[in-house]
Amino acid sequence: MSASDVISGQLREDMTAWRRDIHRHPELGFREERTAGKVAALLEEFGLEVHRGVGGTGVVGVLRRGQGNRAIGLRADMDALPIQEANEFPHRSVNDGVFHGCGHDGHTTMLLGAAKCLSQSGRFDGTACFIFQPSEEDGKGALSMIDDGLFERFPMDSVYGMHNMPGIAAGHFAVRKGAIMTSEDIFEIMIQGRGGHASMPERTVDPVVIGAEIVLALQTIVSRSVGPRDWGVVSVTEITSDGSRNVIPSRVFIKGDCRALSAETQRRIETRMREIVSGICAAYGAEGHVEYREDFIPTVNAPAETEAAILAARAVAGDVAVDPDCPTCGASEDFARMLQRKPGCYILIGNGESGHCGHSLHNPNYDLNDDILEAGCRYWVTLVEQQLAAGAV
Repeated sequence: MSASDVISGQLREDMTAWRRDIHRHPELGFREERTAGKVAALLEEFGLEVHRGVGGTGVVGVLRRGQGNRAIGLRADMDALPIQEANEFPHRSVNDGVFHGCGHDGHTTMLLGAAKCLSQSGRFDGTACFIFQPSEEDGKGALSMIDDGLFERFPMDSVYGMHNMPGIAAGHFAVRKGAIMTSEDIFEIMIQGRGGHASMPERTVDPVVIGAEIVLALQTIVSRSVGPRDWGVVSVTEITSDGSRNVIPSRVFIKGDCRALSAETQRRIETRMREIVSGICAAYGAEGHVEYREDFIPTVNAPAETEAAILAARAVAGDVAVDPDCPTCGASEDFARMLQRKPGCYILIGNGESGHCGHSLHNPNYDLNDDILEAGCRYWVTLVEQQLAAGAV
């Protein structure tokens, strides 16, 4: 009998209480002191070997069984968002302007539940590493843990992550081999013209007109430089200047966001952007400068580990409730940095389709569905027991 088959009513109650307590006390990236302390204390209570302060506020719990030398890593994120929560239920955030609007409170809870379940009745041969990561939302936490020796201090053969997803039926799973989530790059374009009086534009080099042409030209990057089998998005999200009502500005600033499913497409977007800005500015006698920063890389699932995730999800939810070839998600995920170092898989668990649980991630009315905590916990337990079964290769 699998440990996931003996999840008690008490554990269900405990997970709900943990999740709501973490939700009430959200903390931003690298400030997850209370959350990390709660996680570490619970892991110690379960009898795990606990390591605090990994990569800042990260926590790693280690659980060993048998004589097997194989190891698996399971990762959950702990940080919240700088959003004011609009919900009014009792477990709403007590920290103004900080809110678990992405469900990391639930991810942390599911992994805690799995740690408790496996520590009490887990049947596996090897080592399970429970990774509680800080600062996912700004794309810095995974690298911080990696740079702090995550994979050297805690050797593992593969690593797995999971995220809830509103719009998918509660407790259902969705995954795909290859790229499941996109990269995210941030850009800022500065156009240096020559300002002047709005009534005498002929005496200026108007960066507003130049900027307007650049904004339109940026839309041709995907339509004319990215092939139909690839995928990319270029979005201008902010335009500012140092002008005013009757002043043609000297500078215009254009900011935005780019997404792609491959490093090659990322580079192509950046190259074309620099060419467009340089060419248009030169044509008007202005100067153009581009700052282009890679925040997130594509999240790419390895084939064998994705099959392992599908096998575990089907054991928990049944074949019909698992989509093994889901559409690519346009969001980005810091877990991609771990997948760059180790083979693994990132899977989605449905949060529900209506009410608070159906609201989009990062929406001020969103809430994680407590009813999916058990399914997420069972998935983690099943994955460990299947992949670290005695005699498994």
